[in-house]
Order: sequence, then structure tokens, then C-alpha cells
Amino acid sequence: MYGSLLRAWQSFMTATEKLSELHVQIQKTLMTDDTEKIRNWQKDTYHRKIFGGFKESCEIENGFHKAQKPWAKKFKKLEKAKSSYHKACKKEHLASVRENNGKINPELSLEKQKKLTEDHEKCKQDKEKVKQRYEKSLQEINKYNPKYMEEMETVFDQSQQQEQKKILFFKQALLSIHKHLDITNNER
Repeated sequence: MYGSLLRAWQSFMTATEKLSELHVQIQKTLMTDDTEKIRNWQKDTYHRKIFGGFKESCEIENGFHKAQKPWAKKFKKLEKAKSSYHKACKKEHLASVRENNGKINPELSLEKQKKLTEDHEKCKQDKEKVKQRYEKSLQEINKYNPKYMEEMETVFDQSQQQEQKKILFFKQALLSIHKHLDITNNER
């Protein structure tokens, strides 16, 4: 080999050796500093449950469920009252039609017409009772709405705080990784 080629190879090998040392150093700092920091944060922040999942996420889900449960119960009651009211309206309408048809039909006896009128009156009364229950259920749920919204907002704010902490940690971790990977600031 010629002298200039020998020196070129030696320079190339020295540069690759220094680059290799730099990569090993970066790998060590990433593995020791950043990975340890992330693992410790994960252990401190998220606690595993016995049957899978994390305690914190289950607490948030349970909080939403607890906030929704009374409202859902009132809503179910409202839906039932609404359904009953619509059935009573249909029943009253059918009784009204039957009564009108009975008045028009000359073949029906007075007793049958009277019975149809009584049925119509009974259906009207039933409809009014069901309507009152429906309106009462509607008022109850309307009264409860502000409390429901407040409870849901409280749980939502708690979950947002947890997410904000997570985002801040990830930003710090990624900035630390970026700093370790930036070879322009490295001493070597």
C-alpha cells in the first residue's frame, strides 16, 4: 500500500471508531437516563389491577358511571312514561273514533252507545293520569340536569388533569431524548 492510501484508511477507521463510541455513548445514556425515567414514571403513575387494566382508568370510568347512573334511571323512567302516554293517546283516539262511529251507526243500541261513551271517558281520564306522570318525570329530569352536568364535568376535569400530566411528562421525556440524540451538543 502506498502511504497516502494507508493514511486515508487509518483516518477512516479512526473516524468510524469515534462514531461507534459516540453511538454507544448515546445508547447508554438513552438506556440509563430516559428509559429508567419512563419506567419509573409508569410505575408511579399507573397501577395495574389484578384482572387487567389500570386502576386510574377504571376510577375514571367508574366516576362517569356513577355520575350517569341516577340520570339514566330518571331517563329510563321518563322513556317509560312517554311510551305509556303515547299508548294512552292512541287508545283514547281509537275510543273517540269508535264512539263517533257508534253515534253515526243507527243499528247500535243505546246501551252500546252509552258503553262506548263510557269507554271514551275512561280513556280520557287514563290519558290525563298518564300525562301527569309523564310531565312529572320530565320535570324531575329537568331539575336533575344541572347536577348531572356538574358531576360529569367534575369527572371530565379529573380525567383532563390526568391527561395533562401525561402530556407534560411525554414532552419532557421527548425533549430529553432529543437532547441526548443531538450530536452537535455532544462533547465528543
